[in-house]
Amino acid sequence: MSLHQYVARSADGCAWITGASSGIGRALALKLAQDGWCVAVTARSENALQEMVTEASDFRGSIVAFPADVTDAQKMQSIVTSIEEDVGPIALLIANAGVYLPQDGLNGRVEEWNRTIDVNLKGTVNALLPVIDCMKQRHKGQIGVVASVAGYRGLPTSAAYGATKAGLINMAEALKFDLDLAGIRIQIINPGFVDTPATKSNPFPMPYLMSADEAVGEIIKGLKDPKAFEIAFPKPFVRQLKFLKALPYSLYFKAVSKSTGWSKKTKKTGP
Repeated sequence: MSLHQYVARSADGCAWITGASSGIGRALALKLAQDGWCVAVTARSENALQEMVTEASDFRGSIVAFPADVTDAQKMQSIVTSIEEDVGPIALLIANAGVYLPQDGLNGRVEEWNRTIDVNLKGTVNALLPVIDCMKQRHKGQIGVVASVAGYRGLPTSAAYGATKAGLINMAEALKFDLDLAGIRIQIINPGFVDTPATKSNPFPMPYLMSADEAVGEIIKGLKDPKAFEIAFPKPFVRQLKFLKALPYSLYFKAVSKSTGWSKKTKKTGP
C-alpha cells in the first residue's frame, strides 16, 4: 500500500477534532474514544468539552480538552504543540469547526459573512497548517476536512456558508498533490443535512436528514477506506446533487427553485 493510502490507527498517536462541542464533532469524538482513541478536542465552550471528558471517563480511550477559538491562529499553533508534547503525535486531524449563518441575499450582514469566512475557511487553515508541519516530519498522517454538499453549487440562504465549503473542497483537492508526496493522506468530508444545532433554522425541507450518530458512522467508514478521497453522504442525496451539479445554469436554477420552494416565494421589492 502506498503511503498516501495510510489509515490512521489509535496505536499511531492521537486524534484531534476541532468544533467538537456539539453535532458531528462531539459525536465523532465520543465514538473514537469508545473505540480506544485518545482524542484531543477543541471548541470555544470549555464547559461542553469538560462534559465530554467526564462522559468518556469509562471508555477504552479518553478525551482531553483544549478549549480555544479556531480563528486564533497563534492559539491553534500552541495547541498543536501542546497536544504533540503532552498527549502524543497527531495521527488523525478532523478539521470540523464551522458555523452556518443563513443569508438573505438582499439584506446581507457583513459581520455574519466575515464570521463565516473566519471560522469555516480561515479557522480550518489555522488548524491544518501546524498539523501538516508535524505530520510531514513523520512522513505519515491522516486529515479529514469537513466541508458540505452545499459546496457543490449555490443554494438558497447559503451564499456565505456554501462559498466557504466550496473553498474547502477546492483546498483539499489542491493540497492532495503535495501531501501525497509527503505521505500525508487528506480527505474531504461532505455531509448532507445532519440534525445539529446548525440546521435548526433552515427555512426549507431537508431531504434525507440524518442524525449525528448516523453521520459519524459514514465518516468512520470513509476514514477506514484506503481508496476514498471524498466521504459524502447520504448517498441518494449526493447522487441527486451531483446530477444537478452537471446541469447547465438554465436548468439548474429552475430545478433548485422548484425543489426548495423558492419559485413560490413572493417577489421582494424592499427590506
